[in-house]
Amino acid sequence: MAETKPTAKGMQNLNRLSKPTDRLHLAGTGTGPDYDDQEAAKAKAAISSVYDMIAATWSLGDLWNWGLYDPKLLQEVEEIIPDFTSFGTDGFSELLYFYTLRQVPLDIADYRGKRVLEVGSGIGAGLNFLSRVAGGAEMSGVDISKTAVERANARYSRGEALSYTVGDAESLPFDDGVFDVVINVESSHSYPSLGNFFGEVARVLKPGGYLSLVDAFTEHRANTFNKTMPECARLEWLADNDISPQVSAAVRQRMAPGSYLRQSFAKQRMSPLKRVVGKHGLMAALGAPFTGDASMTPLAKWSRKVSGLAISDKAPVRTYRHYLATRVS
Repeated sequence: MAETKPTAKGMQNLNRLSKPTDRLHLAGTGTGPDYDDQEAAKAKAAISSVYDMIAATWSLGDLWNWGLYDPKLLQEVEEIIPDFTSFGTDGFSELLYFYTLRQVPLDIADYRGKRVLEVGSGIGAGLNFLSRVAGGAEMSGVDISKTAVERANARYSRGEALSYTVGDAESLPFDDGVFDVVINVESSHSYPSLGNFFGEVARVLKPGGYLSLVDAFTEHRANTFNKTMPECARLEWLADNDISPQVSAAVRQRMAPGSYLRQSFAKQRMSPLKRVVGKHGLMAALGAPFTGDASMTPLAKWSRKVSGLAISDKAPVRTYRHYLATRVS
């Protein structure tokens, strides 16, 4: 496993860069009169920088989101990819992606010939996994982080079957009406304007196409999301599902002693102080505060702060939800 060397300068940068995005979950951003273009530009620049740093150093295998645990979904995936959790993954992140895709009212076999877009594709592993379970689809990922896209294309791209592009979720670099399905996994919480995002999704979807979205919501972000949903006339919202129990089940298994996450982190080489900071930061990034599994000691809170994750203490996540919408004419 690759060596991870979080530096003091890097931790300071994360703390500094998190401040513009923290405001998305506290107050004062969204659509309408409280939306500020200059603040949005700062938030996007910060997000891009943070994910450039993550993409350049990430070495904990396939842990890219909070994950989801559902025995029936796990069985369905294993019928397609036998023993897929046996090497290099605990499977929870893949199950969250699979859940997101399976909420679209299409059978897996029906994806052949369909075009699927992931907005916020990160380092690319999630969409790569979906390309294996929904064979024959043309899958595209877009992300604001240039480094993440370069890494994704270097590791996973396969011509038209799977490719990744640099782009802004609020100004997608695709033609009108070209995708059958758009998915969005744990990404919308970082968009300054949900209204712009919804408008762009509606634009690139074919009439009758679907948006399937999962994310963690603070109280403020949930209010912003619910306020913005009806403002996009070309999206009809079909489902709103609270999947907090399934996500919490995955998070708790990851936080348990001896878990794949803990074993993977233990193999990383770093100083004792960086190990303490990294442990609390990683646990916060993967949902421990949501399930009550995060330490609340002063050292733990300081570690989350320098890791750029103080927002988990300032504005805790209240719910984890799935939304489904369809593009109407």
